[in-house]
Amino acid sequence: MNGPEEWDHHDPEDPLGPDVPPGRDTGGADRPDGRPRIPSPRSAAEDDGPLPDAPPAAPQSPADGTDTPANGTDTPANAVDTTTDGTGEPGPVPGPPPHRVLKSLLGAWALAACSAEETAAVEEHLTDCAACADEALRLREAVGLLRPAAPLDLDPLLRSRVLEGCLGRRPARIPVPDWAAPYDAEAAKLDALLSDMGEAEWRAPVRLRWFEGDRPAERRTTVAGVLGHLMAVDGLVATALGLGDPLGAAAPPAPAGPTARTEACWQAVTGERAPFATRSPWRDQSHTLIRTVSFAGRGVAELAVPYGDFRLPLRDSFLDRAFECWVHAGDIADAVDYPYEPPAPGHLGLLVDLAARLLPGVLAARRRAGLASPPRRLVAAGAPGRTLHLEIEGCGGGHWYIALDSPAALGTPDRTVAHIALDSFEFCQLAAGHVPPEEAVAGQHGEPEAIREVLFATASLSRL
Repeated sequence: MNGPEEWDHHDPEDPLGPDVPPGRDTGGADRPDGRPRIPSPRSAAEDDGPLPDAPPAAPQSPADGTDTPANGTDTPANAVDTTTDGTGEPGPVPGPPPHRVLKSLLGAWALAACSAEETAAVEEHLTDCAACADEALRLREAVGLLRPAAPLDLDPLLRSRVLEGCLGRRPARIPVPDWAAPYDAEAAKLDALLSDMGEAEWRAPVRLRWFEGDRPAERRTTVAGVLGHLMAVDGLVATALGLGDPLGAAAPPAPAGPTARTEACWQAVTGERAPFATRSPWRDQSHTLIRTVSFAGRGVAELAVPYGDFRLPLRDSFLDRAFECWVHAGDIADAVDYPYEPPAPGHLGLLVDLAARLLPGVLAARRRAGLASPPRRLVAAGAPGRTLHLEIEGCGGGHWYIALDSPAALGTPDRTVAHIALDSFEFCQLAAGHVPPEEAVAGQHGEPEAIREVLFATASLSRL
């Protein structure tokens, strides 16, 4: 243990030591026995903040006797300091990225996916590295071959173009007749639309619209119901060709008219099978119809197909089925919110021509039903009468002269009393009953009565 004499040692930093200025209150620094007070513990320097930086080391002379700059470094005193970030703290020494890093960025650079700093570094590197410059050029050429993202849906005309290209090289041994080609194409398009549908979409509500007399009509069904309707009416063509009737086993004897056959089909299949089960028999029937008329030859084109109240030649019946297939495929596409393209221009022209050729007969039927005014004067069979000039614009368009007073007469330009101009798509929508005659966007000139009767007759071409 230390002796009493050690307490006489004075700490120079003790404010209460013997060096206290005279007159200062020591607060009882000295004990009664005369010995100095033991000072209380002082706080550490770290408790008040970080310790100050250590002073820089004194410069040392090199062993070879050369002078060392006054700043303690190997660089002159007036050199720019690149080892700090401007705040006095040491910072990284800037420099270009290594070759391997820049080479790995070439793909992103070619796709313009680099940042501004990376782009500048890569482009600076390409001026010095021939190997990377060649690789960058190849990558840029490869990027030029890339195309923007395209929809997954195939072009509806792809099938026609492929077949046309194949037939151009080697004609088909059994070609499809020209008048059956639109039905073949529209059935294939509808089948492609149905291929990706789930059961919920097959049950989606579909609104079928047509014109009865002077009033629009409407019926609601499902996607499966629309396909059953197409199959039932296609059965009229099948029976005319001697093929099996899809309604023969379900409801013998099968009804004769399209509407009655549709009702019979809907009653027969209700609740008996899954909705999508209708697709396979419908598609098999359409394939069979195309194959049969292709093998039958040209003579079958004039074979009569009964539609209940009227008849159509087989060639016109196939065009009628193509038209209805397209219209109802559009109804299905609207129900499932899917885009659908119109027929190819060549096919659309055949459908427009069919509707124009049927107008005189429809006008005569409306007169018999009291829905149209009588002819202005009696016209003998084959004699000329009044004519309406029907001009269809756009794809598949043309000029037709519609006989107004007799279905047996031929319209002639010199007896034209009225002129109607319609877009081809608008005309087809009017013929499908999807556009009221009063709302048809048409250029009109001439007798208002003749124009009105032709527009209403066009809408009367539609049916369930």
